[in-house]
Amino acid sequence: MDAFLVSTGVVALAEIGDKTQLLALILAARFRRPWPIVAGIFVATILNHFAAGWVGQWVAHFVNADVLRWMIGIGFLAIAAWACIPDEVDEGDSEVQPYGAFIATAIAFFLAEIGDKTQVATVALAIKYAPLWMVVVGTTLGMMIANVPAVWLGQWISDRLHLLRYVRFAAAAMFTVLGVLALANFGV
Repeated sequence: MDAFLVSTGVVALAEIGDKTQLLALILAARFRRPWPIVAGIFVATILNHFAAGWVGQWVAHFVNADVLRWMIGIGFLAIAAWACIPDEVDEGDSEVQPYGAFIATAIAFFLAEIGDKTQVATVALAIKYAPLWMVVVGTTLGMMIANVPAVWLGQWISDRLHLLRYVRFAAAAMFTVLGVLALANFGV
C-alpha cells in the first residue's frame, strides 16, 4: 500500500503546474470535450508510466543497494530542483489538429511525459517500491488528480496560474525531504 500512496501523492503534487497540466488546459480550451481528453490523459499516462516503472525495476535488479540508495536520493534531489523551474508551453503546442480530442490528447500527453519530472519520479518510485502495478496505478492516479481538474476547470485555473508557483515549491520541498531521507537511509 505504501507504493500506491507514496506514488499517488508524489506525482499529484509534482504534476501541479507542470507542462502537461498546461497542455490539459490548452486541449480543454481547444476541443471543449472533457471526457475524451480525460480518457486520452489516462491511456497515455498508463502506457508511459508502465514503461518508466518497468525501466526502474529493471535497473533495481542490476544495482547494489548502496548505489541504488544514492541514485534514488540524488534523483529525488534533482527532481526537487527541477520542480522549482516553471514549465512553459509554446504557442505552437496549442495547435493540435484533426485527429479528435482523444487521439490528440493521448499522443500529446504520451510525448510530453517523455523525460518529464513525473516520468523520472515514476522510474525512481519503481526502483524503490514494489509491486510495479501499484506504482503505476499510484502515479496514474496522481496524474489524474492533477490533470482532470485542469480539464474541467480550464479557464478558471488558467486565470490563476500564478498561485501554482507555491505548489511547485511544495513539490520541491517534498522531493528534497524524500531525497535526504533516501541518502540518510531512513527507508524512503
